[in-house]
Amino acid sequence: MTRGGGVDTETGDEGGSTPVPAVDGEPGAGGVPVRLTGVVHLYRQSGADVVALRGVDLDVDAGEMVALLGPSGMGKTTVLRLMAGVLTPSAGLVQVGGRDLGRLGGADRRALRAGEIGYLVQGTTPNFLPFATVLENIWFVQHGARTRGHTPPWDPAQLLELLGLGDLAHARVAGLPRGRQQQVAVAAGLAAGPRLVLADEPTAQLSPEAGRAVIELFRRVNAERGTTVVIVTHDGAIAAMFPRTVTIRDGRVGAEAHHGEEYAVVDGTGSVQLPPDVLDLLPPNTRVRVVRRPDGVELRRPEGAL
Repeated sequence: MTRGGGVDTETGDEGGSTPVPAVDGEPGAGGVPVRLTGVVHLYRQSGADVVALRGVDLDVDAGEMVALLGPSGMGKTTVLRLMAGVLTPSAGLVQVGGRDLGRLGGADRRALRAGEIGYLVQGTTPNFLPFATVLENIWFVQHGARTRGHTPPWDPAQLLELLGLGDLAHARVAGLPRGRQQQVAVAAGLAAGPRLVLADEPTAQLSPEAGRAVIELFRRVNAERGTTVVIVTHDGAIAAMFPRTVTIRDGRVGAEAHHGEEYAVVDGTGSVQLPPDVLDLLPPNTRVRVVRRPDGVELRRPEGAL
């Protein structure tokens, strides 16, 4: 378990011996913006380079709540890990609160995850200490934040009361139902008072009711402190609880929805990913005419074209 509320899979220290830089603004005050510009990410598999992200452009405003959607293997978790500073991009820019994470050393990025960034990995048990009580879990995360120079905005009992979990304070986490354990994991991720909270599939394998209860914790802290929240999910019902969703397909931003209304997205290269139902009409490699109109653009298949 990291002191930021999740397992830190980052290894090594690329420098970073200087004091951790704070993100812009007063410490702990509200959320922070996140910006990905032209982000490409490669990883090695069986001796070959695999492209996980192909030029992602994504802006998240301070205080926004955003759900990243998309099929498995399309790059959602990679985007989240880049935002957390667990990975650095192969190309492009990742900024959190105006700080370029790619320019920070490993120690500085870990220090941010101990205070300014709360990061929950997928799964329940990696995000807490099962042998400890709920209150002890919160204390442990906050202690780690304080050793890094970050002062949490609440004590453990205050945070649990804010989240409606006060009755669990002295319960051992290992003895709680899975849904409650995941709520404790979220509480641990929020313990340091981060300005950005990132969660990978926080409702996976939970009942619909337990999943909604977990998302309600994020909504409470967002309403209380304006914290920026970004989650990864494949569950459309969970995503619908967020005012904005971003769909990642084939390593790119394929679509966005705002309050339930979906839009295609023109990326930095001028490309647009057509929705699956439109691809039935215009299969890959179809030649089309692009017709500019005063109120938009039309795609037309030339007569006789296959």
